[in-house]
Amino acid sequence: MPCQIRRDRRATGTAGYRKANGIHMEVVLQNLTKKFPGRDRKNRSEVTAVNGINLEIPDGELIGLLGPSGCGKSTVLNLISGLLKPTEGQIFFGADDVTKLPPENRGIGLVFQNYALYPHLTVRQNILFPLENLKGKDKLSKAEMAKKAEEAAELVQIDGLMDRKPSELSGGQQQRVAIARALVKTPKVLLLDEPLSNLDARLRIQTREEIRRIQRETRITTVFVTHDQEEAMSISDRIAVMKDGVIQQIGRPQEVYDSPANLFVAKFLGTPPINVFAGQIREHMLYIGSDAVFRVNGVSDGEVYVGVRPEGFVRGETGVFRCKLSRVEVMGRDISMVCENAASLNPAVRVIVGTQDERGAETVLVPEGSEVRFALIPRKVFLFDRKTEERICFEEN
Repeated sequence: MPCQIRRDRRATGTAGYRKANGIHMEVVLQNLTKKFPGRDRKNRSEVTAVNGINLEIPDGELIGLLGPSGCGKSTVLNLISGLLKPTEGQIFFGADDVTKLPPENRGIGLVFQNYALYPHLTVRQNILFPLENLKGKDKLSKAEMAKKAEEAAELVQIDGLMDRKPSELSGGQQQRVAIARALVKTPKVLLLDEPLSNLDARLRIQTREEIRRIQRETRITTVFVTHDQEEAMSISDRIAVMKDGVIQQIGRPQEVYDSPANLFVAKFLGTPPINVFAGQIREHMLYIGSDAVFRVNGVSDGEVYVGVRPEGFVRGETGVFRCKLSRVEVMGRDISMVCENAASLNPAVRVIVGTQDERGAETVLVPEGSEVRFALIPRKVFLFDRKTEERICFEEN
């Protein structure tokens, strides 16, 4: 079957909580561009941080903006929030054009990487702060503010810490206070800018699970910015992978992993990263180095990049793809075989195999330096054009 590359798939659906609270907010970015003036004295040309982005975030969805440092993901978040003004393009919250609206009038909740809590205020006072600044018809009584603060604290499970100062809290607890403060005004859109970067590994996992739980309970339309692909894939309804200010692919995390649109997306997603080889198509046969790995149909002869996921190898004496075993790394339930292959563009070829074979017997490994043979699973193998690095679809024979 030919591969299907899905660059964008929309999610739909609205939960009861949002209907009950009158919150319905789709976010639409149209041809969004942001340019900054050049700082180089010799070259004053503008720097394009975001380049003509079009993106629809359905009501109640959590979308992850994912990419390396400098790709423009935080700039997109700041444009949505109103902290930056776009050079070109428009931003819609529902039917309302908010492109020129100041941040305080957009109905957003914003959580920063560094928490930005007031150190001299208690947890309760930090959460109440946004409510105390409401004016006019939005102004609340003290009783109403206290109730909202308690509800927000209970939602993020810090209701027993209300009288503490930020210095008396752990990093994860401080992050929950920041989230409660963002949620207390019942925002139309929640924006999270690398909210877990300052936490240790175990606390990151715990806190990202909490963020997902909170988002599912509230169904607030949420944009989550991160450079951590595991983080984005674990909690997002969809991910948008960015490079150089351009969205490369949008889709459900597993779909993007299973069907990357180009070599950049394939290399950015996955731990361990995808193995990339220099390959060739000759008379409908795919070659990696001198090894003919399997037949492909519908692809012209020529040089290609071949991407193979670490779990795409099947070890066996009759395997047609050969490597030299460098070392073995045991990782609990899995074994990582680190190999060498002359056609590899990675420093090493990483193969993931289970500690038991398909019959339940313990995996037997050959000595380091030995030749190992593998068959390749076609659905875990991707071909890319050598010039454009775009994905090439093929039919496996």
